[in-house]
Amino acid sequence: MKKMKKLYNVKMKKLYLWMLVAFLSLGCCSVFTACSEEDDTEAPVVKKEYFQSWNECDALTTLKRYVEDVTNPKSKNFISEEDRIVTFDMDGTFVGELYPTYFEYNLLEYRALDDPEYRDKAPEDVREAAQAIRDFVRTKKALPDHFDMIHARAAAKAYAGMTLAEFDAYVKAYAALPANGFTGMTYGQSFYKPMLEVMEYLQDNGFTYYVVSGSDRFICRSLVESIGIAPNRVIGMDVRLVSSSQGEEAGVNYTMRQKEDLIRTDELIIKNLKTNKVLQISQEIGKVPVLSFGNSGGDSAMHNYCLSNSKYRTAAFMLIADDDVHDHANREKALKLGEQWREAGYNVISMRDDFRTIYGQGVEKVDFTFTTEN
Repeated sequence: MKKMKKLYNVKMKKLYLWMLVAFLSLGCCSVFTACSEEDDTEAPVVKKEYFQSWNECDALTTLKRYVEDVTNPKSKNFISEEDRIVTFDMDGTFVGELYPTYFEYNLLEYRALDDPEYRDKAPEDVREAAQAIRDFVRTKKALPDHFDMIHARAAAKAYAGMTLAEFDAYVKAYAALPANGFTGMTYGQSFYKPMLEVMEYLQDNGFTYYVVSGSDRFICRSLVESIGIAPNRVIGMDVRLVSSSQGEEAGVNYTMRQKEDLIRTDELIIKNLKTNKVLQISQEIGKVPVLSFGNSGGDSAMHNYCLSNSKYRTAAFMLIADDDVHDHANREKALKLGEQWREAGYNVISMRDDFRTIYGQGVEKVDFTFTTEN
């Protein structure tokens, strides 16, 4: 009898332990399941708002429909991300150029006529180019014919001997000055807010954009660094570079040593305008763009190259500086250009009608001021 009772107790203990284990296992499974269900619950998706600085307009509608089409895998016009290449001109396309002229023109004028460390030793042709810019902005005297090349050669001489680091610092120091003709903005802050929103929108949709400018490549790099554009996505005017100890020896015969610097020379390689932009795009990017943005005749060749892309659906956009209230624009000239660009097959962006703001809040157009007489 005692043996039977003992055996019964042992069996009951085993049963109790088995039930306890089962209960705990079930509880753990319930907790795990609850946690898993909680983890699997997706947070609500917050849709990103684009184009806060834009009004609804034909150009913006065209751009959005284009992007929606070519990024849709089911569309016959689908473009894979590696081929979603976009080119942007810089001055007048997403950086201000009416204060009162191009940044690089203002910089050369200062360098040759006002910089106390350089003006007295500036070569005569450099001073003449700088004086032509000064006369143009102060007295409205027309610039000499083919001034883009006159300026390019003068600029090459004006900064010759500077290391790339020295030139970068020089550009950024001038860019930190208040932009002439505006309050609340420096030269280095003079970005068109709506166009930066276009860049963000395109990047978020798998496009890679490049800056393709007629301005000096290293000026462009210095200016766009603050908005996160990498140096290798900038194409511009180029001068020949040499290593600091290279002297007159050809680069193919000279081996650069450690701790040498790269120095600018006075030899112009290319002025990156018109068809030269196309050649540089082909050489440096190696693909034909599918989107192109510009603002002047210097960008037409780049646009036409884009539109000639027979593999993909393409589009080109031209800004016109027709806002004479918020910028120093010639509205009559801009409207004539708008008609010209439409006839060429480009989409026209009106800075007056399509933009809610150009430079952002706190920036106002004022009269130009000139403190140095020459």
